[in-house]
Amino acid sequence: MNQIEPRYRTIIDRIKAAGGKQTVTLVAVSKLQSADAIEVLYRLGHRDFGENYVQELLSKAQELERRGCKDIRWHFIGHLQSNKARQLVPIAQSVHSVGSLKLASELSKRQLAAGRPNRLPVFIEVNIDREDSKAGATAEETPDLARKIAELDGIELRGLMCIPAFGSTGDGKAFAALKNLAASLHPLTAGDLSMGMTDDFEIAIREGATHVRIGTALFGARI
Repeated sequence: MNQIEPRYRTIIDRIKAAGGKQTVTLVAVSKLQSADAIEVLYRLGHRDFGENYVQELLSKAQELERRGCKDIRWHFIGHLQSNKARQLVPIAQSVHSVGSLKLASELSKRQLAAGRPNRLPVFIEVNIDREDSKAGATAEETPDLARKIAELDGIELRGLMCIPAFGSTGDGKAFAALKNLAASLHPLTAGDLSMGMTDDFEIAIREGATHVRIGTALFGARI
């Protein structure tokens, strides 16, 4: 636990060095981490955290609010079943893993039903390397999906998200491909790019990432 602060300072410095003047949001991936660990980063001024499981997110959000951590911005980054959208919408500030019109429509429906004044920011999850084991739309499917999502009320299409194939990010080609795909969708999206994790976030930033999702480099091994 006492290593979280120096790790955090190091990551912030590396993000700044890689990004220059561009603004990059660090999403601290806190799945399977304790509320205590999240609170350490919160007390350092960090507010953006990413979770993969709805029930875990709800439990942590309740506990951390009880501790006075009331303004955390929760980013949902894991696979989301449509039937979990109702539980997620009241607490999430963004969803990075929308891979189908069915899910986007359900999020739209739930956001409107909750009466929240702002649109819920969402990212289309793109299976950029066409891996059978991963969810998300293919690059070919993404333009049509983006057009349909952009027409929905209650949600805002912020951009695209990807998790490239393991070991494939050294040359940045997957990130560059996502960037080019996003550019082709203008003005359907706000142009945000959620890409880059512990082992490759600097490469992703150099290719235009606006959000990087980092867990292990901040928290160490999961509990």
